[in-house]
Amino acid sequence: MKHTFEQKVYYSDTDAYGVVWHGSYLRWLEMGRVELCEMLGHNLLELEANDIVMPVTNMNIRYKASGKLNDVVIVETWIKKLTPVTVVFEQTIKNKESGKLFIQAEFEVVAIHNDGKMYRRLPDILKNSFEKVLSCQD
Repeated sequence: MKHTFEQKVYYSDTDAYGVVWHGSYLRWLEMGRVELCEMLGHNLLELEANDIVMPVTNMNIRYKASGKLNDVVIVETWIKKLTPVTVVFEQTIKNKESGKLFIQAEFEVVAIHNDGKMYRRLPDILKNSFEKVLSCQD
């Protein structure tokens, strides 16, 4: 299962050089991860109410090319890997018109309690849905 959405590049998304500012990519990547989780039935506020927060612990982003004002980009997000403690999301951002790859990224996420203590294993509610998604991707 993959979550995909389109995003137009606005002036506020660009930097002084007229290309997409790196922080805009990070915002779109987060939107993709949140939307994928919501597709799986995991509303982040409901998870927090159940003592589960999902911070990013590691990110690897490869900037391949730059988007520009008025481009429409496609953000794709899927689950790449699941361990007992982490889930790894893979993401790409491409130009809709040309298909040119702008960003290739991996984000490693863990589950922690609201007080900041890490779960020894991903809570079953997360693990079960992430496993189900991975089994459908194979």
